[in-house]
Amino acid sequence: MNEITKPSSPAAPESKTAEPKAPPAQKTPASQTASQPAAQGKQKVAATISRAGLRGRHRLAALSFVIVVIVPVLLASLYLFTRAHDRFVSHVGFSVRSENTSSAMEMLGGLAEISGSSSSDTDILYNFIKSEEMVRAIDAQLDLRDMWSKPGARWWHMGDDPWYAYHKGGTIEDLTAYWGRMVKVYSDSGTGLIDVEAQAFTPEDAHKLTEAIFDESSKMINRLSQIAREDKIRYAREELETSVERLKSARSAMTKFRNENQIVDPQSLIEGQVGLLSSLQEQLAQSLIELDTLRQTTRDDDPRIVQTQRRVQVIQDRIGAERKKLGLSSAVGGSPATADDMTDGAGYANIVGQYESLAVDQQFAEQSYTAAMTSYDAAKAEANRQSRYLAAHIRPSMPEASTAPSRGEIIGLLAIIMGMIWVLLVLIGYALRDRR
Repeated sequence: MNEITKPSSPAAPESKTAEPKAPPAQKTPASQTASQPAAQGKQKVAATISRAGLRGRHRLAALSFVIVVIVPVLLASLYLFTRAHDRFVSHVGFSVRSENTSSAMEMLGGLAEISGSSSSDTDILYNFIKSEEMVRAIDAQLDLRDMWSKPGARWWHMGDDPWYAYHKGGTIEDLTAYWGRMVKVYSDSGTGLIDVEAQAFTPEDAHKLTEAIFDESSKMINRLSQIAREDKIRYAREELETSVERLKSARSAMTKFRNENQIVDPQSLIEGQVGLLSSLQEQLAQSLIELDTLRQTTRDDDPRIVQTQRRVQVIQDRIGAERKKLGLSSAVGGSPATADDMTDGAGYANIVGQYESLAVDQQFAEQSYTAAMTSYDAAKAEANRQSRYLAAHIRPSMPEASTAPSRGEIIGLLAIIMGMIWVLLVLIGYALRDRR
């Protein structure tokens, strides 16, 4: 049986109320003894944390979210669904093609060669569609100001669409800027394809706009082709005109020379004179042989000898006269030439020299004219074989349903942007607060 021992009375008898006695200590494991201080510490820390609640900065952040994000999104949605007018989009796609037509001989071996467009043509056409010149041309045809201002631009009128409609009365620069909003041009330099999207507030206006853009682009390409053809034949034409003037001058100088000297062709005259001299030389030789024969067979006073001597003298005189015309010595039989002979011969030689100089100039002018005419014809043929034109791979479309504005995309994008702005503002506010 267990013995129960009563506790002894306290040592201080003057205390009126006795403190309760602590129960006997129980033996515990060492692990429990070590964990007791840690548990007591956690209870003390938990007791010091106050209950969380909304503070001023939280309310300010919520208010800023409403102002920065919610309100703009609601206003944009209200405008897009109540005032924004539907816009219709028409598409057209084309490219610049070049055709090299072969000549008649080359055509026997195959058809004409059709090549693609160059990047320079594509870039030129891309910039032309976005230029002020294009806007002026289309405005003269379709009256763009009236077409794009149909929804109205009055803010106080609930039926108008002042954000997307064009404001009448603007300058050509304003119209060109608005053209950039309503007409989108996409170009692929690799393939040379150009796609155009034109917007209007009615399907018919959008279709007319893309047709006008295609027509004006085609006219511009035709002008470029015409300029290229003219450049190809311009230099050849100038060279031809120069050669024609040179030939005219050479022929005029030859005509003047013939009129002054009464000689058509000195060369043929020389040939005639040479022939005449040859004939006279033969006659002189025969007469001399006949004279020698008579002297050997007859008496010195024979009349035939006298007659033959007279004939020989006449032939010699004629030979001398003809030689003077040719610029040769008139002396026959080795006698020296006189001063008159030299003067007459020099004059005839000068005439022949002038004629030969003029003949060379005329021959050169004729050859230059022939070469220039050949070059000109070749340049014209080459220019006619090469032509550029605008080929449409997408004809101007007639829209049936409006595809702009994209209300859902606009609202979603606006919400994302304004949300990012709000987050940035909140982060900046907290950063400034922590630096205090």
